[in-house]
Amino acid sequence: MRIAVVSAHASPLPVLADAEEGGQDVHVADLAAALAAAGHDVVVHTRRDSVRPRDVVHTRRGYDVVHVTAGPPTPLHPDELLPHLDDLTRFLRGQWQADRPDVVHAHYWTSGVASVLAANGLGVPVVQTFHSLGAMEQVDGEAVPAARVSTERLIGREASRVVAGCTDEKAQLVRLGVPRARIAVVPRGVDVERFKPDGPRLNRQSAHRLVAPADGAEDVIAALRSVWDTELVVVGGRAGDLRWLREQARVHEVGDRVRLVGRVPRVALPALLRSADVVVCGGSGASTAPQEAMACGVPVVAATVGAATDTVVDGVTGMLVPPNDPKALARALRPLLADDARRDAYGIAAADRVEARYSTARIAAETVRVYVQATGMPEPVEASAHEG
Repeated sequence: MRIAVVSAHASPLPVLADAEEGGQDVHVADLAAALAAAGHDVVVHTRRDSVRPRDVVHTRRGYDVVHVTAGPPTPLHPDELLPHLDDLTRFLRGQWQADRPDVVHAHYWTSGVASVLAANGLGVPVVQTFHSLGAMEQVDGEAVPAARVSTERLIGREASRVVAGCTDEKAQLVRLGVPRARIAVVPRGVDVERFKPDGPRLNRQSAHRLVAPADGAEDVIAALRSVWDTELVVVGGRAGDLRWLREQARVHEVGDRVRLVGRVPRVALPALLRSADVVVCGGSGASTAPQEAMACGVPVVAATVGAATDTVVDGVTGMLVPPNDPKALARALRPLLADDARRDAYGIAAADRVEARYSTARIAAETVRVYVQATGMPEPVEASAHEG
């Protein structure tokens, strides 16, 4: 199958150098590689945000990256791309008129705008993955462009299929007006060759260690006040987030047990995760932290929001707790940290679950099934081989 991927703001190329901490760029890179490994012809189109890269880059993972000039060759916030989407649309339409792909897979709403417009009238089905929805970001207090929510609704209705990352997102898309029958739930995948139980682990100072993404870490910091002999390592976060979390650690008098390490390159992340007794995910549930921790054989305690409710099996691979409730989080953590055998059992089950459900090969096969539904083409043998 000939697959055109559009990822306007998130190039997969930094991922090849292990320079990114995880996000849309990693998802696009890993999915494109898995699709190429399954025998598909994959081209990723991304906006040129630097003068350095060549127009076309042939990656060692089997797919091509095409850089499109759309706006200045400098980094821009994803939601600042709207004025430059005409240039991206014209380029894509010209490419697809000359060399028609079987399917287009757009990532994020800006890519969806350009893809739907470029494919109009060409008979090329568009599959859309939003990654995040403007309506939900407004609820969380994030500023989004006024046109974003209405545009996402339009894209959802125009796309042949929409891929949701979890059942919560599917419900959000239905509320947005996307027909339920055109939504497929396909979670983010995990590189199980990199994220695995065996391998180096970082040293620690305390008897126990928690690792948490910056998103939602304020609840973990508050819970730490009544979780003793335990240090917390917080990964990721912007400068403003880290200042806020540092202040929260001071307020709760746990500053000496909290380390804010910021962005961690993916090449170093497995060793950090393996060093944890528990990985705690208290935020929106949009990250792949639960799957990556579970792949490393580490139990996860997560808030009942977003993809974590699909990923973590309560009482089997970890625990689910109410969101925004540090006391409930502390009540879950204290007995779990005190019970080595229980943590080991959770970790073994967690790694097994990721191997069976969340490997990039499995996710690529499920994505191909969505392409098959969108195009009406027969399902390739490579995708069928991953059944079950």
